Amino acid sequence: MTKKILITQVRPAGEHNSYDLLEHHHDVRVDFQPMVQLEGLTGKEFRTTQRINPLDFTAVILNSKISADHYFRLCQELHIAVPETMHYYCINETVGNYLQKYIEFRKRRIFFGEHNSFDDVIPAMNRRPQEKYMMVVGENYSDELINMFAQHKVFVTPVVMFRQQTYQWPKDKPFDYDIIAFFTASGVHAFLDNFPNFKQGDTAFFCFGANTAQALTDAGYTVTSVAPAPGCPSILSAIEQYLSEG
Repeated sequence: MTKKILITQVRPAGEHNSYDLLEHHHDVRVDFQPMVQLEGLTGKEFRTTQRINPLDFTAVILNSKISADHYFRLCQELHIAVPETMHYYCINETVGNYLQKYIEFRKRRIFFGEHNSFDDVIPAMNRRPQEKYMMVVGENYSDELINMFAQHKVFVTPVVMFRQQTYQWPKDKPFDYDIIAFFTASGVHAFLDNFPNFKQGDTAFFCFGANTAQALTDAGYTVTSVAPAPGCPSILSAIEQYLSEG
């Protein structure tokens, strides 16, 4: 019987969120702890390692609020004035709305997926064949999204603006979860660094994206569910379905 769930991301902003409803409806406890911690590149590091000028692009692709933070932070540190004509393609409405922290919200400048997926913004991208895209990523990023865009004739330049460090799970903190949800392959690798001899037993692993799932299967583990999938566009919906059927 499922009692404890670990979501390897930060807790969603706001006093109440969808995971609170999950806890209430299924009488479970949900903990949040990213397995990787992010550190932004300094302006000097960016100049010496990237050889890229953000102003060479007309559009920025953002898959999280964190990527937005690092984009605007670095632009400020490099004394780059982001033009009002810049377009933003976001993975979901939450990230799109978050941009109001930095810019004036205009619908013609900001595009976002309706189902937590970049698939929804491909039509808007195809209507702008002259657009030059950069995507804010971390070190050791996956090519999965870059390749997905390329399949739709949208060519994207990945731009590294932050690095990932493994979170060290405290030795005196229990790790006894019935469900563990992973969102990136780097998160899986960080988990394995912390628990190299982890025995899966009845623990159910949920993954966002094929690369994340592949990282687990390569390590010899069984993946219970991969999102997005038909009827389960998110990790939350996949867990909800699993608990309802169990």
